[in-house]
Amino acid sequence: MAKILVVDDDKLLADLVSDSLSGEYHTLECAYNGEDARELLQNYHYDVIVLDWGLPGVTGVELCKEFRFRGGTTPILMLTGKDTIDEKEKGLDSGADDYLTKPFHLKELSARVRALLRRSGSTAPSNILEVGGLVLDPSAHKLTRDGKEITLHPKEFALLEHLMRHPNQVFSAQNLLDRVWKSESNVGPETVRTCVKRLRQKIDIEGQPSMLENIYGVGYKLVTD
Repeated sequence: MAKILVVDDDKLLADLVSDSLSGEYHTLECAYNGEDARELLQNYHYDVIVLDWGLPGVTGVELCKEFRFRGGTTPILMLTGKDTIDEKEKGLDSGADDYLTKPFHLKELSARVRALLRRSGSTAPSNILEVGGLVLDPSAHKLTRDGKEITLHPKEFALLEHLMRHPNQVFSAQNLLDRVWKSESNVGPETVRTCVKRLRQKIDIEGQPSMLENIYGVGYKLVTD
């Protein structure tokens, strides 16, 4: 599960891309102009940015240059109708990591996003995770413990996936909100507590210590021993 920002002034296309990538269990956010995208990038972290070149006002190239100048390292896939070698060179030189010309196939876009995630060391949706009897397959959206399948809601699944990718590492409630929930959603620490409680009810085994540990005043971690 990755957190992805899609920036395109074509709302229909942006929503189409968002829906397609959401189908791979990523958390998607959309911005429809450069100013909104700039504000999001200044305040939140993303694993991949899908960025249109031809934005009104602040262009995608300008936004990309600004982001890199501020030290932003998130992989950027630039979308554009410009297809000459000089234009591709300009887009890549602005700081983009990859370039996709419109019109494009959604399967190709998804494959390029997966490649960027792999190269950056971020979440790759095909990895099967195994921690303490839990086996989680993100691509199939399937979880088992000791061979028994467990049904999870999407946010429960995303939260557990994040913790399984970082076993024994403590995350604050705010950090988990930033990683799993949409940046501007109306949620707070109580949302995380509720989600953790539901996960414990589903994955814990009666009579055994919970795999989800609450470090008072600090946050939560997935315990492997």
